[in-house]
Amino acid sequence: MTETTGFISDKPKFFGRRKGRIIRKAKSTLLEQFLPQLQITSNTPLTRESLFSFPIKELCLEIGFGNGDHLAGQALLHPDNGYIGAEVFQNGVANLLTLITGIKEGDSLPSHISLLPNRQDNIRVYADDIRLLFRQMPDNFLDKVFLLFPDPWPKKRHASRRFINPDNLQELARIIKPGGILRIATDHPVYKSWTLRQMHQCPDFIWTATCGSDWKHEPQDWVKTKYQQKALREGRRPIFLDYQRV
Repeated sequence: MTETTGFISDKPKFFGRRKGRIIRKAKSTLLEQFLPQLQITSNTPLTRESLFSFPIKELCLEIGFGNGDHLAGQALLHPDNGYIGAEVFQNGVANLLTLITGIKEGDSLPSHISLLPNRQDNIRVYADDIRLLFRQMPDNFLDKVFLLFPDPWPKKRHASRRFINPDNLQELARIIKPGGILRIATDHPVYKSWTLRQMHQCPDFIWTATCGSDWKHEPQDWVKTKYQQKALREGRRPIFLDYQRV
């Protein structure tokens, strides 16, 4: 998952990759022809009614959705919710589109690309730095925000690049409804300590955990990510932190 840092100028400085391996024909076609149907841009009105064609129960945001496993899974589990996925990494965006359309490399491309039959049209994609979209979001806009396995930037000199920082928390507190949830998952010891300290110092959120099992085990509707599965194979145990907007 890509990660960002605090504001340095009017356009925030971004650290991380925007593109990886060559994107082959099927995924390139999805990016060119299907992404525009789901894409949020600087001109998109940000209201529930303008984003989705049906009344949604909750509006959720996933910051840096990686390969899209969790985002696609949550949208399938909760078809009455609306989901905004933000991801700078173009290959990850392309993989999400593969998951929700079922079109894979080597398949015959249809004349009209659509979602898989079992899917609701409840995902919108912002393919850029989420901090730019923060500026468009109204107050009390979101019910839930996911930040899963962000880049830990473990070196001390890179600490300012970590997404959990006072500037970003201030924006999250503004756009999450009172009572809404910020869910953070990480497997990195440095990021665990950093997140717990930063969140403890933030008066806008309260940790919902009442015992160890609340943060040592996956939430009830959890969808494993590809990164999490790799971490588990390598012996790294993630933690799952839910914070409620005060």
